Amino acid sequence: MKAALLLVLTVWLNVQYGGCAFSSSCSLPPSKWCSSLDSAIQCGVLKQCLLSNFTRSHQTVEVGLYYESLCPGCRLFLTQMLLPTWVLLEEIMSVTLVPYGNAQKNVEGKYVFECQHGEQECLGNMIETCLLNMTDASAAYEIIHCMESANDVISAAKSCVDLFSPELKWESIDSCVNGDKGNQLMHQNALKTQALNPPHKYVPWITVNGAHTDDLQDKASTSLFSLVCSMYKGPKPAACGGSQRGFRSYSNNE
Repeated sequence: MKAALLLVLTVWLNVQYGGCAFSSSCSLPPSKWCSSLDSAIQCGVLKQCLLSNFTRSHQTVEVGLYYESLCPGCRLFLTQMLLPTWVLLEEIMSVTLVPYGNAQKNVEGKYVFECQHGEQECLGNMIETCLLNMTDASAAYEIIHCMESANDVISAAKSCVDLFSPELKWESIDSCVNGDKGNQLMHQNALKTQALNPPHKYVPWITVNGAHTDDLQDKASTSLFSLVCSMYKGPKPAACGGSQRGFRSYSNNE
């Protein structure tokens, strides 16, 4: 029934608006093209957005990354494998980022976190946690990719926010990072990490559809693209195929 409705809507809108060629009048970033019917029409990607919604009626492959903001292996996997794969396979893949990793916490009136790579990593974890809570997923992923690709993750944060989400004020992020909201959000990350079964032994720790095995970790590290394409149960998108370089570098949970 849903497919039939989408087909009728596609045909009707193509007649009304003259096809789906990309429009140079589009002023929106790619992450916003399919955010509404008007934006899809304005940007000339109506057919693609409708097809994407149809594909999403099937269960997406859920990839979770439990990581630390300054862990070298985490940064490589996130920037060179996870987010590039998500850009290509967004219609069949969902991503959950949990910045916490091998941190420890103590309760002294509020939660206090000590991170494997020091205070700067705790700050990076907190900034990225607040970003994931304060903006939509696409914008958050773009900002985090920008941060983790930079030489200095923390110093790059504000300029990455200004570039990919200029409407988001840095003052509001800073308030989250240094306030009760950020503290509670990080506590939730701690609970999610501690609930992993099996318990994580290193980072990056990768789950696929909620599961972690050595085989899934190995396949995701070698070619997440191929893994997602092979595990998706619906009609395969045209993008499925090809290969990626593998990145395997871990920080042990000590």
